[in-house]
Amino acid sequence: MSENNFNIIAHKHRILIAPLDWGLGHATRCIPIIHELLVQGCEVLIAAENSTQSLLQNEFPQLVFIPLTGYRIRYSYLKFWLPLKIFLQIPRLLYSIYKEHQWLKRAIKMNKIDAIISDNRFGLYFSGIPSVYITHQLLIKTENDFTEKVAQKIHYWFIKKYSVCWVPDFEGDINISGELSHPKNISDQLTYLGGLSRFEKINSIEKKYDLAIVISGPEPQRTIFEDILLEQLKDYKGSVLFVRGLPSNQSIKQSPNSSIKIVSHLSSRELNLAIQQSNYVISRSGYTTVMDLLKLQQKAILIPTPGQTEQEYLAKHLMERKIFFYVEQENFSLIESLQKAKKFPFNIPAFNMEEYKNVIQQFVESLKK
Repeated sequence: MSENNFNIIAHKHRILIAPLDWGLGHATRCIPIIHELLVQGCEVLIAAENSTQSLLQNEFPQLVFIPLTGYRIRYSYLKFWLPLKIFLQIPRLLYSIYKEHQWLKRAIKMNKIDAIISDNRFGLYFSGIPSVYITHQLLIKTENDFTEKVAQKIHYWFIKKYSVCWVPDFEGDINISGELSHPKNISDQLTYLGGLSRFEKINSIEKKYDLAIVISGPEPQRTIFEDILLEQLKDYKGSVLFVRGLPSNQSIKQSPNSSIKIVSHLSSRELNLAIQQSNYVISRSGYTTVMDLLKLQQKAILIPTPGQTEQEYLAKHLMERKIFFYVEQENFSLIESLQKAKKFPFNIPAFNMEEYKNVIQQFVESLKK
């Protein structure tokens, strides 16, 4: 071997990851991807702001963060008005997509980016650089066949701008999200990742809480959900851990019920432990939350965000398969829901949640070529 070969330093591929700011699920499901990229010797940069940035900085304080404005979608107070509320935000959303695409051109040049991974952000593609788009919503539920077809065509138009589309679900009939990620018409760019979860199952663990409540999602529905639960917990007799899903909020909130512990946020390690220390979990039916619960084999009561059709479909789909129990937020009763959940025949399947590592390894190998 020549003497010069000892002086060759292997090039670390610089990969930019940008999760959507629509709740915290997009950020948390990027955590296992980031970990695996680091294992594969990549240098990871993260583009985010506000709660998304706070959450990921807590997990990866050593990484470089680049400010990138989110879409900042807001929900309505009433389910009935949500479609109109979202529709009125479309012009601002399209402008945000345009702006992030222009931002990417500058970021690539300034930071010498080798590849891009976008979790549901539409404008982060660039000709000549490998770009990955992550989504499980190949079919966007609107409760109307015509608008679903239109939404799917628009979504596929953006997907085709990317080199590949990673779908965090399992290929074939035995899967998590049903027709959300297995519609009749699929793109030829798809690679199914398998499940994504930042958590690890602990085989033997002592129960500490009767109930763990984990909430997040866009406002104002996050706060509405929180207020409903806190009101009904005043007279609850069991022990409760209440996680508000506010990683950038340092304020302390207390309940008159001394058996309730309220925290704004927990790290992945802390939440991983707390969920498994609980008999039941109450949460939204966000897809990332569902994948976490599946990996931990945890009994849960899912309450979809009102008007968010994807969460409503997913909760119903999983209840039909006897995986999780599902309740609507409207007229929600904590005591009644817990009583019904105790009689529910939970049948939580054990998926192989490590498949994504092979996909990421192959992706990194392709960059070397």
